[in-house]
Amino acid sequence: MTRILVADDHSIVRKGIIQILREDMPMAEIEEVNNADELIHNALGKNWDLVICDITMPGRSGLDSLHQIKQSKPDLPFLVVSMHPEEQYAIRVLKAGASGYLNKETASAELMKAVNKILSGKKYITEKVAEAMATNLNRDEKQLPHQTLSDREFEVMRLIATGKSVSQIAEILSLSTTTVSTYRARVLTKMQISNNAALTLYAIENNLA
Repeated sequence: MTRILVADDHSIVRKGIIQILREDMPMAEIEEVNNADELIHNALGKNWDLVICDITMPGRSGLDSLHQIKQSKPDLPFLVVSMHPEEQYAIRVLKAGASGYLNKETASAELMKAVNKILSGKKYITEKVAEAMATNLNRDEKQLPHQTLSDREFEVMRLIATGKSVSQIAEILSLSTTTVSTYRARVLTKMQISNNAALTLYAIENNLA
């Protein structure tokens, strides 16, 4: 029996994913969680054939959870289903150990194709992701400024670029404003950018916001 864990903080998204799974896999055992802490607890506490999770959840991000779970269960397949376009997160997610990445806008049409491919032991990469990976290979070895950021720094950078304040980001990520301010300072230093306006411009030019 196939065992799948679904993690997303939006109930309607979880129910939608589960409905698609059950239509194609009526005998599968499927459980759902709505935050990163529950994801980590359940993923490490039971045996799963596949984890389907979002990136942006309260508290730790899906990427943080992926890193932690992979330390104990390196062979556990992950399919990340997110609202963020492939060019923003897909390569970062695949480098973290995920087996596939889907944008929520295309998930209903692509989900089972991705699930079946990953359960067969392969990775699922959309055409957009393949193009992004090819573009990265063709670039000079020198990294772009945003590629030097940690996963959490990247997440804070993207939220700043979308116009969120420090207090709003703190609420979204369940962090203190002091912690968010620290991440912001690191982002500006690493990227050699002086203020939020310049950061926003950079994000727009690189299709990150």
